[in-house]
Amino acid sequence: MEIKEIENKDLWERELMGTDEKTFLDSWNWGEFNKSMGNYIKRLAVIDNNQIKLLALIIGIKAKRGKFLFVPHGPIILDKQISLNQKEELLKILINNLKNIAQKERFDFIRIAPIIKNDSENQKIFNDLGFRKAPIHIHPEVTWVLNIQADENTLLDNMRKTTRYLIRKAQKEGVKVEQSTNINDIQIFDNLYSETVQRHHFVPFSIDYLKKEFQSFIKDNQIRIFLAKYNEEVLASAMIIFWQGVAFYHQGASSNKYPKIPAAYLLQWEAIKEAKKRGCTKYNFWGIVPQIKTIDDLKKPSIKKHPWWGLSLFKIGFGGKREEYLKTQDLPLSWTYWLTYIFETIRRHRRHL
Repeated sequence: MEIKEIENKDLWERELMGTDEKTFLDSWNWGEFNKSMGNYIKRLAVIDNNQIKLLALIIGIKAKRGKFLFVPHGPIILDKQISLNQKEELLKILINNLKNIAQKERFDFIRIAPIIKNDSENQKIFNDLGFRKAPIHIHPEVTWVLNIQADENTLLDNMRKTTRYLIRKAQKEGVKVEQSTNINDIQIFDNLYSETVQRHHFVPFSIDYLKKEFQSFIKDNQIRIFLAKYNEEVLASAMIIFWQGVAFYHQGASSNKYPKIPAAYLLQWEAIKEAKKRGCTKYNFWGIVPQIKTIDDLKKPSIKKHPWWGLSLFKIGFGGKREEYLKTQDLPLSWTYWLTYIFETIRRHRRHL
């Protein structure tokens, strides 16, 4: 087996078409976005007998909290019939290569956010390779995914009763949802985003980040800005990414000016319908409170205290199921990793996550 860098976009995207265990974080355009943000990028493949067995998008992150090589929602193992020993061997080849890159480029640790089942067998593989559970996650480890292959009436019937009612109420109140491919409308999104940050107290992405994300996906018609308007005012907005048969609700924002007008609910319904028109089979609502297994868990006092409680209730109401991935894994390569570990642990506690 050997490891090679992939520089052909069509090859990269074509190989990923064959697997379900992926998100847009594995896409070619996510790599292009990170490149536009000034991050170190490599797209690696482990090859055996001229067949690609594993793909990994590598992002070099140099932030205040530390310098590390990051594999978002990967690596992707393409062989569905692979044994655990073979999986570990593929990962070992990748990790050894990453260690060499880290030494050369002066990164302090390797962080992997796997998109594989969260079970003891997969955890053992990473333990055997010297990894430990990361103090925080960068991308969701638990997501909420809706199968949208059913007809629209069935999808509505499968929603939470309150969600279905609020969609219809927004329609009756005259809320209109528009789609935009105009980068200038990122400013409208950002205005609402600032309001949302003030209400929910999270660390926002910069408008430069949002614009570059949009630019990276719009060239392949893989992103839309959704704008929900009431009395010509935008009350809710979202950036939805459409990639390889799945729609992703990645960025969302709303205004509280008219609290009785449920614009965000109709916006999501229109985004789901657009995903169906594009031939998508799934709608990924992205992250939820990790401890939630079913909608009944939202009633638990401990979960109600979580900062994502309201957002999770909103997402789960549309129907779907929980998907959980193995926890984010860190491989320390330098003593400075432990400074990052302490910093991120404190941050996690302060955010009550």
